[in-house]
Amino acid sequence: MTIEQIANRLVELCRKGEYEACYHELFAPDAEAIEATGDTVKGLENIGKKAAHWATEHDVHGGTVSDPIVADPFFAVKMTLDVTHKPSGQRINMGELCMYTVRNGKITREQFYYDCGQ
Repeated sequence: MTIEQIANRLVELCRKGEYEACYHELFAPDAEAIEATGDTVKGLENIGKKAAHWATEHDVHGGTVSDPIVADPFFAVKMTLDVTHKPSGQRINMGELCMYTVRNGKITREQFYYDCGQ
């Protein structure tokens, strides 16, 4: 797949709420994920665990995913989320910039930029 195809497929899956499918289909086994807080996980299994943990702590009410902006080997999308943080009961509307690096036809890195109060 080309970087444009990967970017468009990620957007398509995210718009359907099929986030787990993104990881299985588009990510390299040794990919890394970096949060705005600096927390980093490496490896597809650990990325999946991080995503599953996030999903158990949040109820998603809605959101948007922009069309991708591609600058080989990178692409970025803007995502918005309307979620309730289950432990606190706080409803949050957040926006984030998601940056991806693609090498050898797979996403090797995702990095999220959002206001985390730092």
